[in-house]
Amino acid sequence: MPHLRIRPAVRAILLTPDASVLLVRFEFPTRTVWALPGGGLDPGEDHETALRRELAEEVGLTDVEVGPHVWDREHVIPHDDGKWDGQSDRFYLTPVSEQFEPRPQLSWEQLRAERLHEIRWWTLAEIEAASDARFAPRRLAGLLRALHETGPPEHPLDSGI
Repeated sequence: MPHLRIRPAVRAILLTPDASVLLVRFEFPTRTVWALPGGGLDPGEDHETALRRELAEEVGLTDVEVGPHVWDREHVIPHDDGKWDGQSDRFYLTPVSEQFEPRPQLSWEQLRAERLHEIRWWTLAEIEAASDARFAPRRLAGLLRALHETGPPEHPLDSGI
């Protein structure tokens, strides 16, 4: 079996005290997915630097305290560009005091070129009730509920795909 080319990536769990979370909607040829903001590491970047860059680009957040690394996710699926066979995400709890209006530094044309088409806040109840929406990771509701109710785990959890 050939060596898989796995893209290193990072995502932020922008969680408010009332358990609202900021999600981004990706449109792929075969599916629509709501995910946490973030993306791939550029060459030479560490995870925190990449997370800060991604948050500025996607939601306009530039002054943020990056919290603990709480989840990991490896997803083997070929990328449309043919460069990668999958992605390995690290998720960092990045608490925010309240919902804010996302103001991406990238233009909507640039965001859509990355398949990002919408940014919105979701309550935990909305995620739990959204039977027709696809989330990444799939068990996002349960992971968020545990994070909100018991706090960060001692060691990063495997979030599943």
